[in-house]
Amino acid sequence: MMLALDAVMVILPALKEHCMADDTVQAELERLRAESAALKGRAAKGVMLKVSAKGGVSVYGLGRFPVTLYKEQWEKLLTMADDIRHVHHGARGRTQDEGEGDITDGCQNPSTQR
Repeated sequence: MMLALDAVMVILPALKEHCMADDTVQAELERLRAESAALKGRAAKGVMLKVSAKGGVSVYGLGRFPVTLYKEQWEKLLTMADDIRHVHHGARGRTQDEGEGDITDGCQNPSTQR
């Protein structure tokens, strides 16, 4: 009888630890589900802007990472809006396999501006 009692004394803590591990796994699973739902909800918001303390303006929702530019960079980019539209319109018929080439019609490829 003493042997059985010793076995129970060894098995009981191990069983309790196993049950606690299951509780920990359940808690982690619930936490991950909540985090996943929050991220999905954030993605559904669409495009949004945030201004940093240093003055950078970040655009979230365009891709995996935000696009952050400072005032001068935004001004330069916005003055090129018509050029960007023109290039985008002209690139619709091209495939990705054709690669990047020099952009003509008054626009320059940034790699050629040095």
